[in-house]
Parts: sequence; C-alpha cells; structure tokens
Amino acid sequence: MMLLTLFGMSVVIFILLRLAPGNIVDILFDSAGYVNPAHKKQIEKELGFDQPWVIQYLRWMGDLLQGNLGRSYRLEISAWKLISTRIPVTLELAVLAIIAAILIGVPAGVISAVRQDSKVDYLLRVVSLSGLSMPSFWLGLLIILGMIYTLNLSPIYISPPKDLAGHLLLFGIPALAVGFRSSALIMRLTRSSMLEVMRQDYIRTARAKGQSERVVNFHHALKNAMLPVITVIGIEFAFLIGGLVVTETVFNIPGVARFLVQAILWRDYPIVQNLVMFIAVIVTLMNLLVDLVYVWLDPRIQYG
Repeated sequence: MMLLTLFGMSVVIFILLRLAPGNIVDILFDSAGYVNPAHKKQIEKELGFDQPWVIQYLRWMGDLLQGNLGRSYRLEISAWKLISTRIPVTLELAVLAIIAAILIGVPAGVISAVRQDSKVDYLLRVVSLSGLSMPSFWLGLLIILGMIYTLNLSPIYISPPKDLAGHLLLFGIPALAVGFRSSALIMRLTRSSMLEVMRQDYIRTARAKGQSERVVNFHHALKNAMLPVITVIGIEFAFLIGGLVVTETVFNIPGVARFLVQAILWRDYPIVQNLVMFIAVIVTLMNLLVDLVYVWLDPRIQYG
C-alpha cells in the first residue's frame, strides 16, 4: 500500500506542478525583461521541457531511484545540497512540537476526563478551545514580543545554535507555539476517548477488585483509550513536516516548508518535486508506524 500510495503521489505531484501556469523559463525571462525565442527554446531543451511529460516523469523517477535529485533551476546548485541542510531544521522543530503537544495534551485530557464536569475540567476545556482557535503565528508573535519586553531575549533564528541553550531558545519557543494547537486537539480527543473507556464493564470490575484510581486510570483506561490518540499524533506530526510555513516565516527558521513555498513560486521543479515527495514519504511512514503501534498497544489487532 505504501508503494502504491507513493506512486500515485508522484504522478499527482508531477502533473499538478506542470499544470500551473508558467514555468521556470517564463519566470526567468519575465524577470530579465526581454524574450529571445531562440534563447528560450535552447534553455527549454537543456532543461528537458521539450520532451513529452511521460519522458520527463520517467527521467525524474529514474534519477530519484538512483539518489540523484537533480539541480535547482534557479540557483544552479545541487538540489540535495539545498534540501539536506533544511530537513534537520524542520525535523527538529516538528519533533519538539509533537513532544510538547503530547506532554501537555495527554495528561490534561486524562485529568479532564477523571474530573469530568468539575472546575478543572471546564478550565482545561476552555484552554483547549483557545488553542484550537488561536493561530500559531499570532501566538508566536505574542511570544516574541513578550520575551523581548520582559527578558530582553529574541527567539528569532539568525544563525545555527551552538549549544543546548541555543537550541531550546531558537526551537523550543516556536515548538511550543505550534505544539499548543496540537496539544489542544490531543487533549480533547484523550478526554473523549477516556470517558468512553471509563464506562466499560472491565473498568468497573477493576474498581470493584479494590485497585487504586491511579492504576485504573493510567494502566487500564488510558492504555485502551490511546488508540485514536496515537492516530492523531501520527497525523499531526506528518502535518507539521509540511505545515510549518507560517511559523518558520515568523521565527525566520530556514526550514523545509518555507523553502518549499519559495521553490513553488519559482517553479523550481527539482526542489518542489523532491520536497513534496519527501513529505509524502513521511506521511506514509507515519501511517505505517501508527499501524505497528496499534498492534503493540492492543495484541488483539491482527493484519492479514
């Protein structure tokens, strides 16, 4: 299923990119302010645009399978050299964001479910609703202004961090801004899933046997309530890989998502195609990982 999905994604990426009006040759000539038809035809031939789409697609797939990502049409630099420096940046930001979301969302969801209809439950539900409603870029701007005003520190990415404190400042703050929304979603789903599980007969049986509330809530109820939460965590992480455009722009982070938008504007096919394929691979791998975690959490699940 992964191979079939990736093949379909590659076809969609290739076709949609070429259906967009204009290409890199048109953009280059427009920016130069003149059009020499002979020179334009020569550049199109050098870039392979004179070939049928099928030939272009097969050439791209062949290069991709060989690990050759081609060269940037705009910058005349190896696509891998441009992409490889940005992938770790986005991965670090996404991993920190999802960790923050899990550490905040899961305990808050459990507490909200255990103390249903209490003041704590209402407070956590209001906080989670604000997390879903507040755009991450607006929260990021508030954090930047607050840190500059109170601590005289700016969490804006200027140069690569050299120590742990630098990483926490440059990546931890944006990760919290992004992870707040994900934590709100995880919290609400954890709460609803916990409430459903806590009504089951085996939970009442565990309480009747005299087991403590901590064992009942965290060992019996939470483990079985985590299946839908794991799904959301996997989807959120995959979304963060390609959905950090605004956050990376606000905090000036040189990541994959921000660079992808710039490459799309320039119709830089090697960069766009390979970056979107990278995101597609991450999404399919996360779905596979979620399926494997299902089996680990619930041995009753079997895949035939």
